[in-house]
Amino acid sequence: MTNKYAVTAFLTLLAGAVAFGTPVRAETAGLEQYFTELADPANPAWARAESDIRRAWSRSGSPAMDLLLKRGQAAIDEGDYEAAIAHLTALTDHAPDFAEGWNARATAYFMAGQFGPSIEDVAKTLSLEPRHWGALAGLGAMFEDMGQRTRALAAFKASFALNPHQQDVKDAIDRLQQEMAGVAL
Repeated sequence: MTNKYAVTAFLTLLAGAVAFGTPVRAETAGLEQYFTELADPANPAWARAESDIRRAWSRSGSPAMDLLLKRGQAAIDEGDYEAAIAHLTALTDHAPDFAEGWNARATAYFMAGQFGPSIEDVAKTLSLEPRHWGALAGLGAMFEDMGQRTRALAAFKASFALNPHQQDVKDAIDRLQQEMAGVAL
């Protein structure tokens, strides 16, 4: 067993011991005001609202689960998708009500080219947090990569409605609308 897998195994055991019997959810109470501010394209405070939402999404309420999320995200950043999936699977196993755990694992699967499991994790993310614009944007990217332009456009539009400050999503919407209208780029 390599060192990184030993660490994952240890963290999995630690997470189970710490989280046993305690549901873990993101600390999302009171975010409605921030979602309203974020959805307003003219709101000058949108970046603060986005930051506050992301911060709340990243806090599970359990230090052990938060550590698994950070380790998984770090592995994604390093391009080690196998380790990321291992960390994030431990997280979703022990904190199945924590939407950001599912979203992070969806990202790891996506980066590893495993669209089926990624789409399943996006669905779980959205069942727990239907306002997760990042999960919707990721879903749009997968649908576009799979040639499902109509579904991709719908996902991108849903993401953009929640957060109209995403230039990459706006560009994807414009590109898909032009392609679907038969306009050459």
